[in-house]
Amino acid sequence: MQDLHYRPVEQGGDVENERKVIFDLYCTGIDGEHFIIEMQQLYQDFFKDRTVFYTSRLINKLIPRGYKGNTYELPEVYFIGILEFELGETEPGKYFYDVALCDKQSSRVFYEKLGYKLLVLPNFNKNEVDIKTDMDMWLYLLKNMSKLDKIPDFLDKRVFGLIFDIGEVAKLIPEDKMAYEASLKHKRDAENTYSTAQRLGHDRGLKEGLKKGIAQGQHQNAIETALKFKNMGLPLEQIAEGTGLTVDEIEKLK
Repeated sequence: MQDLHYRPVEQGGDVENERKVIFDLYCTGIDGEHFIIEMQQLYQDFFKDRTVFYTSRLINKLIPRGYKGNTYELPEVYFIGILEFELGETEPGKYFYDVALCDKQSSRVFYEKLGYKLLVLPNFNKNEVDIKTDMDMWLYLLKNMSKLDKIPDFLDKRVFGLIFDIGEVAKLIPEDKMAYEASLKHKRDAENTYSTAQRLGHDRGLKEGLKKGIAQGQHQNAIETALKFKNMGLPLEQIAEGTGLTVDEIEKLK
């Protein structure tokens, strides 16, 4: 993912009185793909029609205007639905739909840049011992999150631990949530102050080191010049005046 926007993400029509659509989550991928993600708790009539309407409206809004749009090249758009109701299909127990525009005879995908992926949580009934794939883990978590008190052992804590942290915060009462956010702010402020002090100290050290290096280089150049003049037989006082070294320093040069 390259960018994401949380609800309300509103997509208006081309004219004032056209119907508007609002996505729960709208994401863009690094290769230019666009993802609409919807969380649906209750069944509603014409749900499939609505998914097609959402993707169609987004495609229409993304088409370049003017000359650039004359090629008919369309963006990649995908709809992801996480559903807490059954679709009423003839395939009982089906919990994952991966829908695309296909040829009916060959079942091959006809158009690659439009897809609908639907997760039907009530139909996912795998037990913990049956959880094998990453997708199984996500489906189990999405279905049971509200009933879990702690992260199950079979879930990778590096991946799913943050979700439980977010869930714990979401369940706090307003007063505790404010206290948590204030504590988090203090923590972030302290970390920011520390990192700023480190950066300033690093910058100061660089400047001082550079200054010291320049001074050392200048002193070495003065020594080399004084030694050449001394070997030429020039008076030490004149060499000292020209290089900034003392007579004693020049006498010791060999």
